[in-house]
Amino acid sequence: MSSLVFLVPLGLLLGGTALAAFLWSLKSGQYDDLDGAAERILLDDDDERDLKAAQTTLPVPTSPQNNRDK
Repeated sequence: MSSLVFLVPLGLLLGGTALAAFLWSLKSGQYDDLDGAAERILLDDDDERDLKAAQTTLPVPTSPQNNRDK
């Protein structure tokens, strides 16, 4: 019976800590985007790298005046 005097406040303290951690995670936005992480793992990062590489190697467009002179 004397152990309950120690264990009941310890249980309440641990429960309060868990509740505080849960409320903190709600306020910090941990549950805002539940599908985003699941979708990002399916996307291929190579497509973005290829697009950036293609954009840097594209020829610079000339103005219409330069084409008339030729």
